[in-house]
Order: sequence, then structure tokens, then C-alpha cells
Amino acid sequence: MTSGSTSAPGALAAGSPTVPVPPGVSRVAAIDCGTNSIRLLVADVDPAAGTLVDLDRRMEVVRLGQGVDRTGRLAPEALARTLDAARRYAGVIAELGATRTRFVATSATRDAENRDEFVAGVLDALGVEPEVVSGEEEAALSFRGATSTVASVRPGPYVVVDLGGGSTELVLGTATPDAAYSMDVGCVRMTERHLRSDPPTAEEEAAARADVRAALDDAARVVPLGRAATLVGLAGSVTTVTAHALGLAQYDRDRINGAVLSVEQVLAACDDLLHRTRAERASLGFMHPGRVDVIGAGALVWSEVVRRVRDDVAAAGGSLTDVVTSEHDILDGIAWSIA
Repeated sequence: MTSGSTSAPGALAAGSPTVPVPPGVSRVAAIDCGTNSIRLLVADVDPAAGTLVDLDRRMEVVRLGQGVDRTGRLAPEALARTLDAARRYAGVIAELGATRTRFVATSATRDAENRDEFVAGVLDALGVEPEVVSGEEEAALSFRGATSTVASVRPGPYVVVDLGGGSTELVLGTATPDAAYSMDVGCVRMTERHLRSDPPTAEEEAAARADVRAALDDAARVVPLGRAATLVGLAGSVTTVTAHALGLAQYDRDRINGAVLSVEQVLAACDDLLHRTRAERASLGFMHPGRVDVIGAGALVWSEVVRRVRDDVAAAGGSLTDVVTSEHDILDGIAWSIA
């Protein structure tokens, strides 16, 4: 697997971009393909000024990790959905004139026996080879993306948590990561493994929590969670919980980004989402249709992480009373990495 960035082929970069590129700026495209969603960011990055300006940021729920926890393989229909989205993204990249593209694939692809089919399909659709990155690199990219905006307003050290479909990354650091760990725990994996009833039964919930707590025990041996001054949550499960805690009628990225919630607000919102029926979750105006069936598990994972970090900080003699949500995440980290 190649590392770093890959220049888009001539077909993608041909013609003048619909939005002019300012002098001294790199126009890049970052793609993050996880277990539940595939996301694109096209941005103008000015390394000298330290600025990143979004031109297009979008997400599609494709559920690439459908069944991977059980079968160890990417399902044909999941591959088809993901590659269809990649072809649409190729059109956006070409229209905006990004000259460098990096495609990062994470948990589901790491776990799949047939990931070569995925690699070949992406290469055909986009002209770039996807990088199946380690959990540790995924964590580092997420940390860079999140702290690029949080660091100016909140004190470190930071524990940054990227809660995905198949895995959850925890990384501790201030200017740069000091420790990172990837747990095989995520909203899709926990839903498929445990939360099969609507709403989940007490037994299902207990089994899922036991899994998450065991994973956090392993993570805490690598990442000293008690050192956190600021806890930052990223990705769709966290932003959806935040929308619920804020009482939003519709999803509002500007209100969610940088939101500071008390630990009690986060835990209450998580508990409410977990115990709602599928129909009740679907009726919420901020809920993405592709997240309805997995947000209960996402909320459960996030509640366990928040409790564990709060308790470890208290055990270390500190106090963690609130949690920050960031809409800047691994996509921003990928864009910075190739600019």
C-alpha cells in the first residue's frame, strides 16, 4: 500500500476549476472511508498562514462494514454502494480542481479478507490508491484535525476520541500525539454484535457495555486518560448525540462544532437515544437516515468513554466537568497531511 498522497490523474484535474485557486494555496481532496460512511473534503490549505478553508464537505452513509464483524469480508452490495459514492466524489474533485487527493480507509477495510477488491475498485473510480491505515495513524490524523481548531480555545492535554462504525480511536497529546490506541468498538460493530432488539433489551445493553469497558481497560493501559484537561469527541455518533443534547430541530453543523456540554448533558442524551425505538429516533429532525439503526450503539459507546475519562481524571486528582464536540476531524487531518 502506498503512503502519503497521490496526485489525481489528468482526467480529474483537467480544465479550469470552477472556483479559482488563490496564490500560494494548495487545493486538496481528502476522503475518509470508514465502516458506516464515506466522506469528502475539498479544501484550500495555506500552510504558511496555517489556514484551511472548506470548498466542499459531504458525507454518504454506505455501510461498507456491513457484516464484516461476522464474515470477515466486504459484502458485494456494500462495495457497490461505496464505489458508486467514490465515482460521485471524483466528479466533485474534478469540478473544483483539486490537484492532490488522499483516500484513507479505516476499520472495516483493515478487517476484510477481500480488501484487494476494494482497492482495485477505488483505483478505477478515482484514479488514486486507497491507503488502509493503521488505527494508530487514524488516531493521529483525527488528533491533528480536531486540535487545529480546539487548541486555540481549550487547554491541553487533550484526549481526542474518534467514534466510528467499526473502531474507536483514543489519542492523548497537546501539540502532537503522545499516546494512541484503536479499540475494535464502534456503532456498527456493537449494533451487529449485541443490540438486535428494538429498543435493546437490558441483557443486550449489558453485553455491549461489558465489551466497551473491556476495550477501555486495554486502551487505558496505553493511553493515560487521567491526564486529560479537555475531552474532545468527533464523528457522526458524537455529533448526533450533541445535536440531541442541544435540542436541535435540524442538524446544524455551526452550532454543533465547538459545542461544550456538561458530562451530565452528554450522558442523559446518550441514555435517551439508546432507549428510544427505531421509529422514535427516525422522527428526530437532526437524525441522518443512515444513522438511525446504529446511533443507539454509538450513544452507548460514547457514554462509556465519557464516564471512563471523567473517572480516570478524578482518580488522578483532577476534574472533568464538560466535553467538547468538534466537526473538524480526520478529514481535516488528511487535508493537512498532503498540503
